[in-house]
Amino acid sequence: MQESEAARLSTAQAAAIRRSLTHGRGALTRRSLLRASGAGALTLGGLGVLSACGIPPAKRDDAGAAASDDHSAKEKRVTFSNWTEYMDVGEDDRGRPTLEAFTARTGITVEYTEDINDNVEFFGKIKPQLAAGQDTGRDLIVVTDWLAARLIRLGWAQKLDPANLPHAFANLSPQFRSPDWDPGRAYSYAWTGIPTVIAYNRKATGGRKVDSVTQLLDDPELKGRVSFLSEMRDTVGMTLLDLGKDPAAFTDADYDAAIGRLQKGVDRKQIRRFTGNDYTADLSKGDIAACVAWAGDIIQLRADNPDIEFSIPAAGYITSSDNLLVPAGARHKTNAEKLIDYYYEPPVAARLAAYINYVCPVDGVAAELAKIDPSMASDPLILPDREMAAKSHAFRSLDAGEETAYEEKFATLIGA
Repeated sequence: MQESEAARLSTAQAAAIRRSLTHGRGALTRRSLLRASGAGALTLGGLGVLSACGIPPAKRDDAGAAASDDHSAKEKRVTFSNWTEYMDVGEDDRGRPTLEAFTARTGITVEYTEDINDNVEFFGKIKPQLAAGQDTGRDLIVVTDWLAARLIRLGWAQKLDPANLPHAFANLSPQFRSPDWDPGRAYSYAWTGIPTVIAYNRKATGGRKVDSVTQLLDDPELKGRVSFLSEMRDTVGMTLLDLGKDPAAFTDADYDAAIGRLQKGVDRKQIRRFTGNDYTADLSKGDIAACVAWAGDIIQLRADNPDIEFSIPAAGYITSSDNLLVPAGARHKTNAEKLIDYYYEPPVAARLAAYINYVCPVDGVAAELAKIDPSMASDPLILPDREMAAKSHAFRSLDAGEETAYEEKFATLIGA
């Protein structure tokens, strides 16, 4: 049996997982709120899955699955697994208009299933086949960036053929083009983006705008009415940016400086608490005046409370992503690539964005979205303008040692 990363989870990492599941992204519903992108990248139920015999360490130099036999030409179908409520629906909740239009155009039938509720739970479903070099029964899947990175490192994702992806290559937004876990998007394409921003209650701040982590941590008018997220990557990532550090290329010393900066906020009682999505009620009531927040929450809160505002710090903000991959052994790789490319056509991307309300990774979609809903086309939480997109940053991938050390320090900070 080979030892896996999961077998070495520390107490702090396990605590981070519990936070994510009970109050963090793992506890949130789709569309109106964000869902799990992983504090430590594992759920408790998935620990046994990833530490079972036969699963290699999540790192290899020859990452990338060998091309499987492609039956696309003879078998005009593609099997697509996705998260719930992550696809447009027709009137009266009937049909899948964009998928149906794809089939009408190409003759390729899409067997669409919303059977992903949690990244690790889903990994547990497909792991036995992937480990055995077998077809998972799926040609296309949507997983969050950390799991996409792991599948690529394990060699369990197929390299995509650029010849089948002209729209995707041309229209992928610059902010999603080159994650450190898949430079140049050789194995994946973004389905949606998930931003972390600053939110504030205008009534609670006396009408003042809050637009930096420095303000959250130092403004005496906000003392005791500030919250940060209990997800390490979001809170530390936003603090690193405020310190002038790049979350995609920081050092241990940079990380320690960010933790120290936050610790001062705790010691001076500037920070009220560290929260999962449970900050939303306090923010709406004004008990929390300003906080680090998930954009999906803010879209929902703003619909119900006109005093809720958001801001993008001049230093930038953190974005994670959900991503399309073709798993190893898939029978219909070319058909899957055609479906990926289809969703990078602006009219199709607009229809999808209008329904799911997440950041659209497709350039040139604004005019098409305006035809459907002008308010959405002007909402930067759905369509970031170029200035906002340029401020987007990803938290870099961590190795097993960093994951353990960083989560332990963060757990000490937040009292977990």
